[in-house]
Amino acid sequence: MQNILLVDDEEKLRALLKRIISLEGYKVVDAATITSARHLLETQSIDIVLCDVKLPDGNGVDFSLEVKTKYPQIEIILLTAYGNIPDGVQAIKNGAFDYLVKGNDNDKIIPLLSRASEKVALQTKVNRLEKQLGVQFSFDIIIGTSAAVQNAIQLARKVAPTEAAVLLTGETGTGKEVFAQAIHYNSPRAQQPFVALNCSAFSKDLLESELFGHKAGAFTGANKDKKGLIEEAKGGTLFLDEIGEMPIDLQPKILRLLENGTYIRVGDTKEQKANLRIISATNRNMEQEIDKGHFRSDLYYRIAVFTIDLPSLRERRKDIPLLANHFLNVYGDKTNKKIRSISKEAIHALTENEWKGNVRELKNVMERAVIMEDSEALTLNSLPFDIQQGHSADQNLPVFHLSSVERCHILKMLQYTNGNKTEAARLMNIGVATLYRKLEEYGIK
Repeated sequence: MQNILLVDDEEKLRALLKRIISLEGYKVVDAATITSARHLLETQSIDIVLCDVKLPDGNGVDFSLEVKTKYPQIEIILLTAYGNIPDGVQAIKNGAFDYLVKGNDNDKIIPLLSRASEKVALQTKVNRLEKQLGVQFSFDIIIGTSAAVQNAIQLARKVAPTEAAVLLTGETGTGKEVFAQAIHYNSPRAQQPFVALNCSAFSKDLLESELFGHKAGAFTGANKDKKGLIEEAKGGTLFLDEIGEMPIDLQPKILRLLENGTYIRVGDTKEQKANLRIISATNRNMEQEIDKGHFRSDLYYRIAVFTIDLPSLRERRKDIPLLANHFLNVYGDKTNKKIRSISKEAIHALTENEWKGNVRELKNVMERAVIMEDSEALTLNSLPFDIQQGHSADQNLPVFHLSSVERCHILKMLQYTNGNKTEAARLMNIGVATLYRKLEEYGIK
């Protein structure tokens, strides 16, 4: 229940209202003057103000404007002994939730407080979600202390407040969409939509329809008008992922959009105006694509006004332990597992891995490892076999030594059986006791 501030100079009426409202479960504090009310607003958490219009040191209508200006999240309801239309109109203009005439309030005040309470609760939820959204897409949540990633973050921070077209380059899985979202949510367009499209996921005709929309009858199956993503992103940001995959004959239309801010729906003749910012991303070498005739140079120079190259995970190995521990916490919470740390052997194996899939691959590996792990520390044995293979727990075993081959085979079988030693022994046609002796011999936990 919300906290109510009741402001009225009539002591008996104030006491009666306080009792009525308190019986509904609200916490009520009261004041006889605007001065006292100001003090309570400054020192206590208030959700709704119920205020008389005529007070010894001021007017409730004027006070409502003061409250809404200083505390916009608070709802205010005004009470008066005499119905006064101009005062009521001004109160609403000042931001008051409603205006009641005393004498009618016994029947109306509780339902009105209930509606005001619902509005406060809804606004609180919206504010919390907006805050979470801001945190979720802030630059501060991009993990990494290496010079390469910090340089990329610094560039993204600089370009975010501008309207410049941004091209994000880097290998698959380096976090290009994360950067695109951070740029959008730290720009003047943050309150407007962020719309993402993977250009490699559609054929030329479907991609054109998805982007620009179409008119009814434009092609077989087009039974009604359809908004395109350009229109969906109105006022916001359109993120074109894998733009290097865009068909060459569709590229002039994107160029026109960037140059003139206009486009035409499929099957239409009327030009539409667009108001959006475009952020693009690619894992291709665009200069080579231009040389091969796969990408227009004039479009490239329009989308690459500001280019940010995102480093691969191999170029920022010092960030791998930070990322691994972050994903450990994320998936530990999701699976309700209390895995508090990662063993040195596991960290070393993760750091030395090639990570061709970059951060996305590391994220998937950590999710699997958390599911596999049953102890309080994530161990080498929970990692995929190919990562384990790159880090032998017994560094004295030569690569081509028979013992090394045997150890690797045992690890592979344990992974295949999800750690079931009895099943692994059966598949290898050895006794369980023999397997346990081998595990101890090779330091496999």
